[in-house]
Amino acid sequence: MGLIMLLSHVPAYFKQRRETLLEKAPGSVFLFPANEEFLRNPDVHYPFRQESNFQYLSAFEEAESFLVVMPSGSQGAGKSRMVLFVRARDVEKEMWEGERYGTEGARKVFGADEAYTIDELPRRLPDLLKGAEKIYYRMGLHAQHDKLVIEAMEIQRRSMGRSGKSLPPIADPNEVVGEMRMFKSADEVALLRRACQITAAAHKTAMQEVRPGMNEFEVEALVDYSFRRQGAQRVGYGSIIAGGKNSTCLHYRSNNEVLKDGDLILIDAGAEFDYYTSDITRTFPVGRRFTEGQAKLYSMVLKTQKEAIAMTRPGAKLPEIHKQVCESLIDGLLSMGLLKGDKAEIFKTAGHRRFYPHNTSHWLGMDVHDVGLYHRNGEARVLEPGMVFTIEPGFYSQPGDSAVPSEFAKIGIRIEDDILVTASGCENLTVDAPKEIADIEALKK
Repeated sequence: MGLIMLLSHVPAYFKQRRETLLEKAPGSVFLFPANEEFLRNPDVHYPFRQESNFQYLSAFEEAESFLVVMPSGSQGAGKSRMVLFVRARDVEKEMWEGERYGTEGARKVFGADEAYTIDELPRRLPDLLKGAEKIYYRMGLHAQHDKLVIEAMEIQRRSMGRSGKSLPPIADPNEVVGEMRMFKSADEVALLRRACQITAAAHKTAMQEVRPGMNEFEVEALVDYSFRRQGAQRVGYGSIIAGGKNSTCLHYRSNNEVLKDGDLILIDAGAEFDYYTSDITRTFPVGRRFTEGQAKLYSMVLKTQKEAIAMTRPGAKLPEIHKQVCESLIDGLLSMGLLKGDKAEIFKTAGHRRFYPHNTSHWLGMDVHDVGLYHRNGEARVLEPGMVFTIEPGFYSQPGDSAVPSEFAKIGIRIEDDILVTASGCENLTVDAPKEIADIEALKK
């Protein structure tokens, strides 16, 4: 069988990431198991997605693999050495499951300094850990690999004898890799921008096509189809397609009820393009128009979101943006009689959480809730160029809240965009997804 690969080479920035990683943690060894294949029974394979850190540092997309990034003694301090453990070439298995890169492909295509078959990992791992000042490996996700790492360290301990030396500490690799992934390069921004364009187009299509009588799962299929036909490999997360009262459930997943005229539909869906995901939420009428009450609530949320986006610039902090969102929503809720009392007291006692129970933002990148610290040294970190996060204020009147007037009852609204911090302010990467009432209603004709 010929070695026909999807890739003939990988971009140079993958190697540069490994170099940077070792510069940030000299003397350390980083260990990354691949994600497991999705097997629901022995005969059925489901789509595989590589673990994000593994992909970020290697571009290698096969299951049953293991990545080691460590210093290279032959190239001098700060230079990286990549060791890949991969599945062996197997003509019979490849006939059923598709071709593999094997050790040759791992070296030639992905630039591995060394490549071995995965069955050699238990024998070679102890030697790879020798001399490490610190080991970065996330315990608790892969029992079989946890056992291998512990056994390799036990071999190290025995080899030390009575030297008095201690074993190196084990730390979560996100401690270092997460900080790298938080700041998007120009190449990463280009991938995110494409994911956002694909997602915005899908939301716009949904606005045009949704009609009373459709089922939520039909809309989900429509969104997924739009993603795939534009080149997205997969969804970034399970889509939320929530009509009527279902929109008040923050993580609604059933997506199986009939849409009714007069209700709103909330769609929270994002395409993943080359391992970078968008995250857009839009809320719009199932029929042709917002009702008066829906329009009042929607305008309140949209105003709040615009104010939050305008605050985004280097030096700002996410808690400050969230505080502004909450205060603006309280103003609106007070004006509509949904809250009563003193604004400052409502904020202090979190009375607004009856209608807005979640935070305003989360980091975004390879994962929809991306890695990266929100606080450093006990303080909320300041925003810097290259960071990407969501801004997603909302309003939710729960079905059981009988104190809410009927025009505002059983309504969920969320408006979410993906924001890139730039040197001079910010860029809304998802601006192509309509959110003005006039623009949405114009699509419903």
